[in-house]
Amino acid sequence: MAALQKSIDKRNALINATIELVNNDGFHATPMSKIAKMACVSPATIYLYFENKQDLVNKTYIEVKTSYTAYAFATYNETMSVEEGFEVIWKRIADFKLKESANAMFLAQCDNTPMIDEKSRQEGIKHLQPLLDLWARGKKEGIIKPLSDYMLYAYSINPLSFLMITQIRGSVKMDKDELEQAYQAAWSSIKVCE
Repeated sequence: MAALQKSIDKRNALINATIELVNNDGFHATPMSKIAKMACVSPATIYLYFENKQDLVNKTYIEVKTSYTAYAFATYNETMSVEEGFEVIWKRIADFKLKESANAMFLAQCDNTPMIDEKSRQEGIKHLQPLLDLWARGKKEGIIKPLSDYMLYAYSINPLSFLMITQIRGSVKMDKDELEQAYQAAWSSIKVCE
């Protein structure tokens, strides 16, 4: 049992080192040797858990995306109205991005790089299915604008990454009032105007 825990700890250390190094140095300036050193394992140990750097990055992306979406949808219920459901999901995403900024920053980097392969991107999108289903219901009910899911995400969710980064830099402090204003702007950007 101790050997299993040691193995899990090594793998987690590699994942955490990957996140930290990618956030600080970018994908291309994060060699396997640096990841191994930060994780306090030999470079050969990485290959017990991952085929190569691409595999390590893709699996890290999926793990972070899984925890992000589990958090985002933890208090969402499909019986909620479209507006209530979107507010619950949006505010949970905002909470994750502002509290789990290292993981959120890693996901933001993944969204803007060709490093993540298409199979992993599609797997990541599957984790967003409750939000996509909510938007589909909202479009059908005439509440959400008939835009592609990519457009809806770009206008309502992606701005949170910008706000997270500006908070990390100390340019802004997202207090309760500013978060509410940001939510209202996100909702206004995707709802059908009455």
